[in-house]
Amino acid sequence: MRILLVDDEIELAEPLSRLLNREGYSVDVAYNGADGSQMAMQGGYDLLILDWMLPQMTGLEICQQMRSLKLTTPVLFLTAKDTLDDRVLGLDAGADDYLVKPFELRELLARVRALLRRSAADASIAPSASNILHVTDLELDCDNQLAYRRGRTIELSEKESQLLAYFMRHSGQLLTHNQIYHHLWDSGEQPSSNVLAALIRLLRRKIEASGETPLIHTVYGKGYRFGDGS
Repeated sequence: MRILLVDDEIELAEPLSRLLNREGYSVDVAYNGADGSQMAMQGGYDLLILDWMLPQMTGLEICQQMRSLKLTTPVLFLTAKDTLDDRVLGLDAGADDYLVKPFELRELLARVRALLRRSAADASIAPSASNILHVTDLELDCDNQLAYRRGRTIELSEKESQLLAYFMRHSGQLLTHNQIYHHLWDSGEQPSSNVLAALIRLLRRKIEASGETPLIHTVYGKGYRFGDGS
């Protein structure tokens, strides 16, 4: 299970991340709202743990942004705001649970388990939100191998969908040729050296129509970086 923790209090975030890792969760940490929002929008998380007051963008704004994009990843707020009005505001923004600082770690872990159980139950009867990815104006439905951009529906092959999902989950990062090869092909498969370049070319043709911002950027001699370049 993947968890995104967004909290600017390093003295809280770091030990909390270690605790969740010891419990068997895979945890990514962001220390400001802008980074947290970008990571949340890329999808792939089973739970978001958000501080309310964050620099650059509040946890409340991140939650509202996610819900406006129909992302249903469970959200647990950690906050010092403890009035009834604050709780109502957070829940109205789309939060699934609310824990007031300071809190007992046992209670936090119990709430994390409860939210993940509820999410797993929902996933059994509905498509997983973690399989709908967003980067800028591009959306990818991993389950159905379909992408959407500016009103266009883009049909993808299985390998194109796998590659695009890998790019979108690592938006802004340099992905080397070897990393991409190892992600897309089993060790027993030996594609020729130009297979990846051909796959990239086909994917570019589909997701980068005339007048649209390029999203796949070649880093010569190294690999590729995905995103709008901002």
